Amino acid sequence: MDSHYAIIIQWSDEDDCFVVSLPEWGEFCHTHGDTYEEALKNAREVLELLIESYLEDEEPLPEPQTFDRSLQYPGMRGSDRNLAYAQKD
Repeated sequence: MDSHYAIIIQWSDEDDCFVVSLPEWGEFCHTHGDTYEEALKNAREVLELLIESYLEDEEPLPEPQTFDRSLQYPGMRGSDRNLAYAQKD
């Protein structure tokens, strides 16, 4: 199933694995994997199950987060704070 939901994958020293957050689905919606690839695979499976469950229960799906081209990162300084991106012609 193709979806446009955010998948955030970060390494956790505490858990010794990659932890995945699915922000549109709430702060406690997480999965994990021993490798980045496994974490992504698990995230896709969880997303598929969540979407199927919401649709079966006739609940509205959360609105997917979209990329904001003016996104800024707090750790960067000055003009470097604006995210640079390449655009296809």
